[in-house]
Amino acid sequence: MALSRLLLLFMVASELRDAETKPIEFVCNKGARRAINIVAELESALSECYGSTTLSTPVQLPCTELHVASWENRSDQEKRGDIVASLKLLVESVKVFKAQSQPGCAASLLQRLENNINNYLLILTQLQLSGPAVSPGLSCVPRSTQSLSTVLLNYNQLISGKLERAIKEE
Repeated sequence: MALSRLLLLFMVASELRDAETKPIEFVCNKGARRAINIVAELESALSECYGSTTLSTPVQLPCTELHVASWENRSDQEKRGDIVASLKLLVESVKVFKAQSQPGCAASLLQRLENNINNYLLILTQLQLSGPAVSPGLSCVPRSTQSLSTVLLNYNQLISGKLERAIKEE
């Protein structure tokens, strides 16, 4: 058990070796943002999970819809709150699934996904933004899926869509 935790820690550390985890460097360095996004790696690993692409229980999906005009009219704090709320929804749903599932390929991928989401949450919550603080809130009614590939697709849309757009507008 200790060896598997050590291996997991090594995997997470190795995935972040190229990414600067200071929030300001994350915002200013597109390469750092690319390095921390491991969705392509997870999708590749998923192709090797024969029969494990359908989850036994549904996972709630993050809010990925983006109406550009209304998004641009939101404050930086509101944008961050929306993204953080979506990430928290997804990570909690992943944790629930993992608690109910057997070890295996899907559980391993979801553990990596959970670690990646937590990295984004840590960075986003540490960003120093001017203006009044805004409580995180979802901008949609969450949907759910039992497809691991759909979970990864929606997560990538959140990171590559809303998060990238919010950072470019700063």
